[in-house]
Amino acid sequence: MSTQAAIDLTSILRRVCARSGARPAISYEGKTWSYAELDERIRRLAGHFKAQGVRKGDRIGYVGQNHPAFLETLFAASALGAIFVPLNFRLSGPELNYIINDAGLHTLVYDAFIQPTVDGIQGELCVQTYLTVEIADTPLPQHARVLEQSAPLQELTIPAADDVAFIMYTSGTTGLPKGVMLTHANIFWNDVNLTYIEDTNGPVILTCCPLYHIAGLSCVALAAMFRGAHQILHRAFEPGAVLHDIAAHRVSFILCVPAMLLFMSQHPDFEATDFSSLKAMLSGGAPVPPPLIKTYQARGVPFYQVYGLTETAPYALMNVAADTLTHPEASGRPVFFCEVKVADPDGRELPLGEKGEICIRGPNVMAGYWNKPAATVKAISSDGWFFSGDVGYQDADGFFYVNDRKKDMVISGGENVYPAEVEAVIYQHEAIQEVAVIGLPDEKWGEAVTAVIAFKDGQHLGLEQLRAFCEDKLARYKIPLRLYPIDALPRNPSGKILKYQLREQFQAVQANAA
Repeated sequence: MSTQAAIDLTSILRRVCARSGARPAISYEGKTWSYAELDERIRRLAGHFKAQGVRKGDRIGYVGQNHPAFLETLFAASALGAIFVPLNFRLSGPELNYIINDAGLHTLVYDAFIQPTVDGIQGELCVQTYLTVEIADTPLPQHARVLEQSAPLQELTIPAADDVAFIMYTSGTTGLPKGVMLTHANIFWNDVNLTYIEDTNGPVILTCCPLYHIAGLSCVALAAMFRGAHQILHRAFEPGAVLHDIAAHRVSFILCVPAMLLFMSQHPDFEATDFSSLKAMLSGGAPVPPPLIKTYQARGVPFYQVYGLTETAPYALMNVAADTLTHPEASGRPVFFCEVKVADPDGRELPLGEKGEICIRGPNVMAGYWNKPAATVKAISSDGWFFSGDVGYQDADGFFYVNDRKKDMVISGGENVYPAEVEAVIYQHEAIQEVAVIGLPDEKWGEAVTAVIAFKDGQHLGLEQLRAFCEDKLARYKIPLRLYPIDALPRNPSGKILKYQLREQFQAVQANAA
C-alpha cells in the first residue's frame, strides 16, 4: 500500500473542500459560491459528462471567456480521469478546427462570445457532445440547466500523478500548434515552487488573465483554489474594474502581463487606488520595462517578475520583490524545485555571462507534446533538460537574463505570436513576393507584430488591406499592426532571412519617425 499523498487535482480539491467548505471560493459578477457549493456544482457537471459517455482519458475542451464554468469543467474532467483542453477564444475558425480535431475532443464546452465561430465549424469537428454556457436560444445542453438537473457524481476517479491533466496548445514555428501535455504532478510542483519562494499568498486572489493561458490558469486560478483562497474572477481584463476590486476586496495576490500593467498605470483611478493589501504583484509573459516596474514600486507594490513557458507549467525563474528593486532587468533565479542552465547547442553548460539557450529541468517540465513524439525528443534531452528556444545568460550573482528568442517569437500583449504562422497566411495574398514577420517595440503591447513585405512587380498592399485579408484567418492579436515595404529581404549565404537585420533597420526607421 502506498504511503504517498495523492497530488492530483481531484484529491487536492477534495481536501480543500473538506477543510474550507464554508469559505468563499469564487466571486463572479455579483455572485459568490462557497467551496462546498463549488464542489457540488463540479460533481453535478461530472455526472452529466459521465452520462454523455466521457470516460478516463477522453478529452474535454473549453473555449470562452473567463467564467466559473471553465474551472468547473476542468475539475469535472479530472473527477472522471479525463483530460482538460483549454482553448484560446481569440482564435479563428480554422485555427480552432485544427486544434479541436488534433486533440480528438469528445466534448466541447463553449460560451456565447465564441458561438458564431463554433457554429461555423461544427460540421467539420470530431466532437461527440457539446455543452453551452450563457447561450439561451439553443437546442444543445446548457450549463445552468445541467447543474440543476444532473445528479452529483458519487464515485470520483483519482488520477495518477503522472496522468495527463491538461493539453494546452502553443503555436509552433512551423505554423501548426503543439499540444503541451501537463500532468497532475506538473501542476502540483509548479504550485509548490511558488509556495517555497516567499509569502506571496493570501486570502484573496484576483484572476483577470485569460484562463486558457497557463499563467492565468496555473499561476492564479489554481493557486487560489489549492489554498482555499477567495478568488475574484473577472470575465475579461478591464483596468478600471481591476483597480476597483484590488481595493474593494483587499486583494493579496494578482498576476498581470506587462500590457495590463501599462493600461492600469494609465487609468485615471491608478493614483487613488489603495494597493496596501497586496503581498505580491507578479508579471510575466514578456519582459517588463524597468520604468513601468518603478511606477508600481513607487506605490509600495511588492513587484515580482516571473519567467516560464507552457511546457514548464510555467514557473522556471522568479525575481522576488527585493531583487526586482536591485536587478529590475533580470528574469530571476530558479524556483525552488527547478534547475536552470544556459547551454550550447549540444546541451553543455556555458560559463557565466556567455549567451546560450535557456534549459530547464524539474518535476514541472511537461510529459511531452500530444501526438508529436519527434518534437518531444527534440525538446527534452535524455537526461530531462527542456530546451526552451529562448536565449539568455547568467550573471555572477545567480540571476538569469532572458534577452532574445531563438525562434523569433513575438510577444504582443502577453500573447505568443509565431512569425511562421502569420507569414503562411500573408503568403496566400497574390500581391506578396516574400514576407518576414518580426516584432518591433511598442509602448502599448510590448511588441507590435510587423510585416516586412517585398511585393510582386506592379503590386502593392496597404496595412488596412493586409489586416482585412488576415481577419478571418488569424486571431486578432496575430494580425500585423505595422507594414513596411522592402525591395528584397536580406538573407545569408544559405538563404536564411536575416531577421535581426530587419529588426535593427526598422527600429531605426521607427526612431527617426518619432
